[in-house]
Amino acid sequence: MSKNQIALSSIAMDLKRVALGYHRGSIKTASRFLDEAIKRKSDVDTTTVKPYVKNLLQKIDSLKKEKDTNRIAEDALMYSTLFQNAALIS
Repeated sequence: MSKNQIALSSIAMDLKRVALGYHRGSIKTASRFLDEAIKRKSDVDTTTVKPYVKNLLQKIDSLKKEKDTNRIAEDALMYSTLFQNAALIS
């Protein structure tokens, strides 16, 4: 696995934990994993990924600003799946 694949897979797992945390009502845990996903963005070499992956990486920050926890959970799960697919394809 390349460095980018590992980073994208790690982001996918963190976002999946965010979705599960918010869904179960564990706000503190979900927030912590969201912070981890945001930190891991810097591990991805954006010069070698497709444009849609760059766009998704930018959208992770918007999850922190959202107030509706159900919306955060849904978006985090969707982003998680997209990052997981990007890691498998690249």
